[in-house]
Amino acid sequence: MPMSNDDRIDELRAEGVELVAGSVTDPAGVTRAKYVPLRRLGDFQRSGMGVSPSWSVFCVDSGIAFTPTIGVDGDLRIRIDPADTRIIDTGVAWAPGNLTDQAGDVVPLCLRSLLAKSEQAAAGRGLTVQVGAELECTMLAPDGGPASVEPWSPYGIRTSLDRSALLVDLAATAERAGLMIEQIHTEYGHDQLEVSLAPTTPVAAADAVILARIVLGRVAARHGLRISFAPVPFEGAAGNGAHLHLSLTDKQGPLFSGGEGPHGIRPAGGSAIAGVIDTLPDLIGVYAGSALSALRLKPGNWAGAAACWGLENREAAVRFIAATPGSPHGANVELKLIDPSANPYLAAAAFLSSALRGIDRELELPAEIPQNPAQSATVPPPLPTGQRAALDAIESSTVAAELLTPEVVEALLAVRRYELDTYGDRPPAETTQALRLAWSC
Repeated sequence: MPMSNDDRIDELRAEGVELVAGSVTDPAGVTRAKYVPLRRLGDFQRSGMGVSPSWSVFCVDSGIAFTPTIGVDGDLRIRIDPADTRIIDTGVAWAPGNLTDQAGDVVPLCLRSLLAKSEQAAAGRGLTVQVGAELECTMLAPDGGPASVEPWSPYGIRTSLDRSALLVDLAATAERAGLMIEQIHTEYGHDQLEVSLAPTTPVAAADAVILARIVLGRVAARHGLRISFAPVPFEGAAGNGAHLHLSLTDKQGPLFSGGEGPHGIRPAGGSAIAGVIDTLPDLIGVYAGSALSALRLKPGNWAGAAACWGLENREAAVRFIAATPGSPHGANVELKLIDPSANPYLAAAAFLSSALRGIDRELELPAEIPQNPAQSATVPPPLPTGQRAALDAIESSTVAAELLTPEVVEALLAVRRYELDTYGDRPPAETTQALRLAWSC
């Protein structure tokens, strides 16, 4: 029997919770929340907490990009499920919210519900979907500058043990919050961390990304640090990715293994990969469309800036992971070019929907690029990685409107074109400083 709201209140109160936050993440990739006293947990589910429709066109720097359909009038609600509440800080619990109208119906710009529809579309095709996420982030000093000045050793035991108190706190806090972390390590970039999350269903995976960002931010604060999820936090520094992994299974088994194609890929799996690659020019503005994204999406950065796929190829947009003893979750594909400025619900919906589109159209798997695309005899076509080009591509794309809806495309373009107008002509050093904490939780 499901737990009643009163029982959940009693359970949370026993854990010291006094406030409950419900959040939504907007098209600009920023997570915003409202809070209620614990005793109003049931109201957060039944009535929701009021927000302006302009929440869907808030920009990274607190600007508002009004559209012909979103202005100063109207009212929406954030509604949460009390069963989803997780403890994120002393006295505070959190749950992901859906954006609804006052009658309780989901509105077109509820991106969490858009992902749920993609998940349901896969189920309607007889497919089981698993999504896993990797989050890269950069530790900062309280003033937003570098967290350390000593030499950095990527993946080094010294650099990780120097932060062992933070890492232990992170593991314990994540466990308490029900966040399934599979791996933590110090990354290539100076003061950079990466956290890998366990695969789960698509909506739950995107929820976990938001929860992980919150947990990372709270833990860092306890250790006198801040966390940046900017695609590039400092000019010339290593970029932060937000990679998503996708696996698909039907009644015959996994689509990415057990077949006769390259690395065991079955025909439907090949079509799924082809669908993702086919839509990359249309959807790059979803995956990496912010004012800082292009600074990361460059050859040589292992950011997946090439529209191709390859086995364990970290320069390809789609990295294929085969079913081997070294892959405990089985074969999957990783979309590498996603960065943390992307809304994880929207990015996951685009990723999954493009794979389903490829299956529906029975697209042919392109030839594999097994080495650095820049050195390949077959050079993949360039992607529109610049912000203006990426936004122009999604604006003119019938595929984007088909997979994401015209309403979502309109809101995304509004907030990203605001960024382009505001920051497009500024020097990179100025833009990275201005937006370093824009996506932090």
